[in-house]
Amino acid sequence: MDVYFTVVSFIMGVTFGSFFNVCIFRIPEKKSIVNPPSHCYNCNTRLKSIDLVPILSWTLLKGKCRYCGKKISSRYALVELLTGFLFVLIYHEYGYNVITLYYLVLISLLIIITFIDIDHYIIPDELIVFGCTIALIFNMFGKGIGIKGSLIGAVVCGGGMLLLIYLIELVVKKDVMGGGDIKLFTMTGLFLGIKGGLLTILLSIYAGAIYGIFNIISSKRKKKKYDSMIPYGPFISVGALITVLCGTNIINWYINLF
Repeated sequence: MDVYFTVVSFIMGVTFGSFFNVCIFRIPEKKSIVNPPSHCYNCNTRLKSIDLVPILSWTLLKGKCRYCGKKISSRYALVELLTGFLFVLIYHEYGYNVITLYYLVLISLLIIITFIDIDHYIIPDELIVFGCTIALIFNMFGKGIGIKGSLIGAVVCGGGMLLLIYLIELVVKKDVMGGGDIKLFTMTGLFLGIKGGLLTILLSIYAGAIYGIFNIISSKRKKKKYDSMIPYGPFISVGALITVLCGTNIINWYINLF
């Protein structure tokens, strides 16, 4: 039975991943995610069902459009594979119940937000509003972490980061974090509560620092100017993902140190 649900989780994940690719491309362009149907963005040919099988279609077509031969980015398959993999991890961590759906919604939004932020350096408000609404609905009906913990997490994480960033920017006299990132911290606070939200903030800082160090080293080796402007949404997503999968163990480990 466990194997069955693992396979089902993966198939659901790659299927949703295919839809997430549409969201990643269309939402920043202010286009409908349902109309027009999937089509080749080069020749505008409407894609058939056989062209839309997650991962498999891209592999069999060798990463090219069946109709015009235009190369299709491997990232489409990557997003599908990543989503399938994460759906399996969430299922194995939480089992077959409502809380699994709760965290699948969060992870799904983080996947979409991550790739949009990488491409456009923005985090669309509609995704934040949708995520916050879902978190509140789940928690009001007692299917998440509870409405009190959810609201406290949002206020402490979102409000705390807003105040902290404001003070930092007063000192350094330049923008250090976008408003979308602070809104994303608010959303993760609603989903994860104060402990999970604060752990997400901490882990995102570590993830961002590690990336920054490697980026500086790489820039020096290639003798290129270091670009300090990087999208922070992916690091928040990494922090939230680790919190969802390992947060309880990390927090308990830290508490036991004292």
